[in-house]
Amino acid sequence: MGRFETNESHPNRWHQPVRVPQNKGGVFGSAKEMVDDLPGWDLQSVDEDACTITVKKKGGFLGGEATIVVRVEGPDDMPNSATHCSSESSGGLLSKDKANVAEFTKKFYMRIT
Repeated sequence: MGRFETNESHPNRWHQPVRVPQNKGGVFGSAKEMVDDLPGWDLQSVDEDACTITVKKKGGFLGGEATIVVRVEGPDDMPNSATHCSSESSGGLLSKDKANVAEFTKKFYMRIT
């Protein structure tokens, strides 16, 4: 079992939250659309109030199954948001949690910038 989440202090750009000067509502909408577009990402739940999306991703025999949570933070009245991503895997021999987070942040950054 493994776990990884974005963190401001991580040296790798794709392991840090995605920060953009946009309202969190619009960014959250883009995140929901992107999750639908990612192959192998199965939407489990969406919490509109908390701006949180939960998905499952199968990683095969070696990677097991991962639960990925995408969360958008920011003030309601100003264009400033941060999108966090975490991955927690279970049932596999190898954890792909860092790769799951990087897959989301790279593609999401390209989508919203």
